[in-house]
Amino acid sequence: MADLHIQINRRKGGIAGQIAAELRASIRGGRLTPGTRLPATRDLATDLQVSRGVVVEAYEQLVAEGFLVSRVGAGTRVTPKNATRAAPGPRGSAPARPDPVRRAPSAQASPPHYGHRPTSPDLGHFPRERWLAAVRHVLTTVPSDALDYGDPGGVPELREELAAYLRRVRAADVRPEHLIIVGGVAQGLSLALHVLAQQRALRLAVEDPTSHRQVPLLRRAGAHLVPVPVDEQGLDVRRLSGDAVLVTPAHQFPTGVVLSPERRAALMEWAYAGRRVVLEDDYDAEFRFDRDPVGCLQGLAPDRVILSGSVSKALAPGLRLGWVAAPPDLAEAIRRARGELDLGSPVIEQYALAHFLRTGGYDKHLRRMRREYRRRRDALVEALAEQLPGVRVRGIEAGLHVYLELPRGWDESRTVLAALQLGLSAEPVGPMRELPGAAAVVVGFARLPAHKAAEAVRGLKVRMSGQTVD
Repeated sequence: MADLHIQINRRKGGIAGQIAAELRASIRGGRLTPGTRLPATRDLATDLQVSRGVVVEAYEQLVAEGFLVSRVGAGTRVTPKNATRAAPGPRGSAPARPDPVRRAPSAQASPPHYGHRPTSPDLGHFPRERWLAAVRHVLTTVPSDALDYGDPGGVPELREELAAYLRRVRAADVRPEHLIIVGGVAQGLSLALHVLAQQRALRLAVEDPTSHRQVPLLRRAGAHLVPVPVDEQGLDVRRLSGDAVLVTPAHQFPTGVVLSPERRAALMEWAYAGRRVVLEDDYDAEFRFDRDPVGCLQGLAPDRVILSGSVSKALAPGLRLGWVAAPPDLAEAIRRARGELDLGSPVIEQYALAHFLRTGGYDKHLRRMRREYRRRRDALVEALAEQLPGVRVRGIEAGLHVYLELPRGWDESRTVLAALQLGLSAEPVGPMRELPGAAAVVVGFARLPAHKAAEAVRGLKVRMSGQTVD
């Protein structure tokens, strides 16, 4: 019988409709497969703490739509055939063959229960009340002229607060006038590469493996990519070539390793020797669990390093708030490019973040989430050690994901599919590589409650053994 992961918003109302929508999305996305038996209405009502009549209404709606079948003595099941509906193709075309890896994550209407991406934070913990207070403060205090077209580099108040924060927390060597507010790290990297590529044909060294989502972005910005392997000490600096390098020294994605002190020093030597640029993505720096995070590279070489960061992991990706700290000449060029492309970021959100930083709300939220994410990671790692000792957890205790090297004979695609069917957020590492490497997957834990970790790992163990899950 399926263990349903249903989220309902009691304040929103229409609970039966919400339950039906969640089940419908799970069927369409493949998490509830044809023939799967659903819990009895009384049992599901108890689990969700709603009346039985609400669940009956939801089931009846899906039976009427053809997603479920219900028979006396046989319970309620997902319709055995054609349960996962696909949009019809052109007349005469062959039906599309489903991609076992891409099917579930690409279904926009049915993200996995524990997160759409392995790198997503738990948005249920977004500090709504404090953020609302910050926005209210902005709307009642900033002058009307502050809402006009402003400096494309960002409002001065936010740049001042961010500069102070980065100096205090990340040991950065940055001044407000050398900061540019952007719509996240992706836009920051695009702007920086746009400026660098105008100066010369740009050969950009990138970590291998790396996020496959940013590769098109880097190429579109004008960079020719040169993959460089990552090992237990981070980027292998001895094999660097090119005019610039993009690196995630605080917590490399996807492997989870940190750039060693020796490699940090070697990277700075490489940069100074050829007057090269280091693009530092300060990825996951906020969430180091075993110790205080190592300071950013920019603090070592502010004239060679462009530092990019955002609040996407700390608060929410949807805010689209980030920053770039660059050497003075590059900072001005990036600010000018920002103005030429889109005139800057929304100012109300910038003022709100400045207030959030100034009043200590940002630090308080990070401390809370650091404790919670550590608890969730520990629970997942412990469950893996107990039930799947052949799966190797690689990387430091940090971030929102774990990098899992698979046992011999395990296939990345099949492992990811099994994880997705259990509601986990997971991705194969193979598409992130240009160079050969061991089979591995990335699994997010930020939205996986600690008390659910053992159950999820047990389900993965059963599925990978070729059995069925009760």
